[in-house]
Amino acid sequence: MIIVMEKSSLDPQIEHIANQITELGLKAHVIRGTERTVIAAVGDERKIKVESFESFPGVAEVLPILAPYKMASREVRTDQTQIQVLNFKAGNGAVGVMGGPCSVESEEQIVSCARAVKASGATALRGGAYKPRTSPYAFQGMKEDGLKLLALARQETGLAVVTEVMSPEDVELVAKYADILQIGARNMQNYRLLEAAGRSGRAVLLKRGPSATIEEWLLAAEYILNEGNPDVMLCERGIRTFEAHTRFTLPLATVPYLHRKTHLPVIVDPSHGTGHSYLVTDMAAASVAVGADGLIVEMHPNPEKALSDGYQSLDFSQFDGMMKRCKVIADAMGKQFG
Repeated sequence: MIIVMEKSSLDPQIEHIANQITELGLKAHVIRGTERTVIAAVGDERKIKVESFESFPGVAEVLPILAPYKMASREVRTDQTQIQVLNFKAGNGAVGVMGGPCSVESEEQIVSCARAVKASGATALRGGAYKPRTSPYAFQGMKEDGLKLLALARQETGLAVVTEVMSPEDVELVAKYADILQIGARNMQNYRLLEAAGRSGRAVLLKRGPSATIEEWLLAAEYILNEGNPDVMLCERGIRTFEAHTRFTLPLATVPYLHRKTHLPVIVDPSHGTGHSYLVTDMAAASVAVGADGLIVEMHPNPEKALSDGYQSLDFSQFDGMMKRCKVIADAMGKQFG
């Protein structure tokens, strides 16, 4: 249920309604938009008598939330959310770019990547410290040592740090070093992890599972939002289909479709979405053109020597060229890029 407040409503009136919702055993989420404030009551709506809330001072109208994903829905918030972490911005006219290696390998590697990311105009550094791998024998990441190197790179460059967290037990440790927690595709429906990330106080980048429907993806985001964390970004990283010419199939129609269904920023990962470095720049440009609110791109000082995902990573020159091309498109669309 959504309680739409009048423009002239006062803070005490809003607080009183939120308290009444909480007393009924539901969660009250107050969302202040540019035009109106709405209060979303999430839970068993059978406990609520709509008529009683319609009579509260300051209430304009009471509406049901039809979408199964309540907090992520455009019904709750009509204007788009913008997420800002340090200098990184995504959503509502801003296109944020996260660049960096698949895995943190050494201080020299991650710091050089951070310098190149910043020099190209991007505002966030990605890098894996904990790496979920299909094979148990593949490189699993440097773990906390890798997190420390990411923090060192942030200290030198001022870039926001994005890194993956794989289990609820690791959230507190990863949040100590990272600015944005990435929930990987394999963990999209790890609900305990989603809830822990929602309580972390950090922005969350939620990747779509390779076989997940959009509704399942949005309901996964709902777990994070329902813990009181509004800073959720949805990341389209490709889905599994019968095609074999790319690592996954990157469905860019997802971007405008999600913009109709949700207020959350939509990020595109053209690296995992294609699996080939020669396709990344074209798909990054197409993503910006179709309205993506951000990109997350793998880059490495020497992709041939990368410990993971070198075949889909750009080198520094290629990353810089991608940034310049995408900026032209973003400028033409009147968006802030970087």
